[in-house]
Amino acid sequence: MKFFIDTANLDQIKEAQDLGILDGVTTNPSLMAKEGITGKQNILDHYKNICNIVDGDVSAEVISTDYKGMLKEGEELSSLNKQIVVKVPMIKDGIKAARYFSDNNIKTNVTLVFSAGQALLAAKAGATYVSPFIGRLDDISTDGLGLISEIREIYDNYGFSTEILAASIRHTMHIIDCSKIGADVITAPLKSILGLLKHPLTDIGLENFLKDYKKGN
Repeated sequence: MKFFIDTANLDQIKEAQDLGILDGVTTNPSLMAKEGITGKQNILDHYKNICNIVDGDVSAEVISTDYKGMLKEGEELSSLNKQIVVKVPMIKDGIKAARYFSDNNIKTNVTLVFSAGQALLAAKAGATYVSPFIGRLDDISTDGLGLISEIREIYDNYGFSTEILAASIRHTMHIIDCSKIGADVITAPLKSILGLLKHPLTDIGLENFLKDYKKGN
C-alpha cells in the first residue's frame, strides 16, 4: 500500500517524508486556502515546493469544470514537474479529460468518487488513480469501506490498472481497514498516519526497558 499525505502544509509534508514512509501528496483548493495559498501563481509555486520535498506523485487539482478549461489547466500543471498528477472531478467532462490526458501520457486522479459506477468509468477512461471519498460517505450513514471493496472486485475482475486511492480518511482505523480490503493507496492527514505508531503496550514496554537499564548503571 502507498501512503500519501493529504495536506498543503509544507512542514507536515516534510515530517512525513522524513519518516521514510511517504509515497506522495494529495491536495485541493480547500487545503491550499487553509494554508493561506491563494492566487494562481502562488498555487503553482506551492506545487513546485511540494515536488521539491517528496519523491512521489503530487496530485494537483484543476478548477475548471468544462473540458477545454480542464485540458488547459491540466497541461499547465503537468508541465510544472513530472511528479504532478492532474486531479479532475468525476463529471462527464472530467472523464473526457481523463481520457485525453491518459492518451497523452499525463497522469490523472479522478476525484469526488462516491459509487462503483463512477469508479468503473474512471478506469475505462484510463485514470491513473481513482479517489473514493470514504469519510464523506460515512458522514451520511453510507458504507465508505464497502465502496472500496466493490471497486476492488470490479478492478480485479477486468485487470484495470487504475489504482484505488482511498480519500477522505477520518482516522487511523480507516487506514487499517483500507489495507485489509485492498486499497492501493491511502491519502490521510498526518495525524492519522502517526496514529499507526501508537500503542500503550509499546509505551509501557519501553518505559520498563529504560528503568531496567538505569538499574544497572
